[in-house]
Amino acid sequence: MTAIDTRVARKPPPAKGDRWVGGVSHTALVVWCVLVIAPMLWTLLSSFKTSSEIFASPFGLPAEWGFSNYRNAWVDSGLGDAFVNTIIVVGSALILVMLLGSMCAYVLGRFEFFGRRFIYYLMLAGLTFPVFLAIVPLFFVLQNLGLLGTLPGLIITYVSFALPFTVFFLYSFFRGLPGEIAEAAAIDGAGEWRTFFQVMLPMARPGMASVAIFNFLGLWNQFLLPVALNTDRSNWVLAQVLASFISSAGYAVDFGAMFAAAVVTIVPVLVAYILFQRQLQGSVSQGTMK
Repeated sequence: MTAIDTRVARKPPPAKGDRWVGGVSHTALVVWCVLVIAPMLWTLLSSFKTSSEIFASPFGLPAEWGFSNYRNAWVDSGLGDAFVNTIIVVGSALILVMLLGSMCAYVLGRFEFFGRRFIYYLMLAGLTFPVFLAIVPLFFVLQNLGLLGTLPGLIITYVSFALPFTVFFLYSFFRGLPGEIAEAAAIDGAGEWRTFFQVMLPMARPGMASVAIFNFLGLWNQFLLPVALNTDRSNWVLAQVLASFISSAGYAVDFGAMFAAAVVTIVPVLVAYILFQRQLQGSVSQGTMK
């Protein structure tokens, strides 16, 4: 009976060039993490300081830890109302753009009809159109419709600018879905609406999750559109409140409250990314490779 060699084959050590590339890559990643995390930590630390402490010791710890800056920003500066307005605008726009974008991408990806390619390329052209070039026309359009300075007007504007990206991203997902499933649903008596909402849309869930996250980040951080089109102070969103700390106060700026407002603005974005980062990692490459 022959003896069985149970020794595990050792993996050969990496070549010198591979070790050098790995070292440079890890060093670059560490430097990049520091560049990204350090400003966020400094903003969080400054949100607990007074303005005099920030100028006297920018990187030092606050003399007294408290939430007075957050209270001042939330109540006195109107951050609380702006936070609610932002949730209403971004939430409504996100629901509308995902519904309309998925329906448009499904029709363009699954059906053959005259002008289909033209509509698709027209959507792609919308991705290349700079936002600032449309500010003046949008201003007068919303003014004539009576929607200037209102939350519905801002919601419609957000949807119009997020729709091309949504259609472009979801087009490849619906294009790559097997047509046999839709045919089987049709044989079972399902109409087009039922096939879309109960069969095809759930199959494109990874793409829907990814594009929803990207749209949420873009709409939440939107600055130019609300500043130019949202003229009523009672309907201000977070970006306008942050800008008002300097524009309305001149040199008398409460920097502690301003940093507290910045932290409140950043936290929802961080939470959304942390919760759905696996969806981003797993579905972006899936959509681009189809």
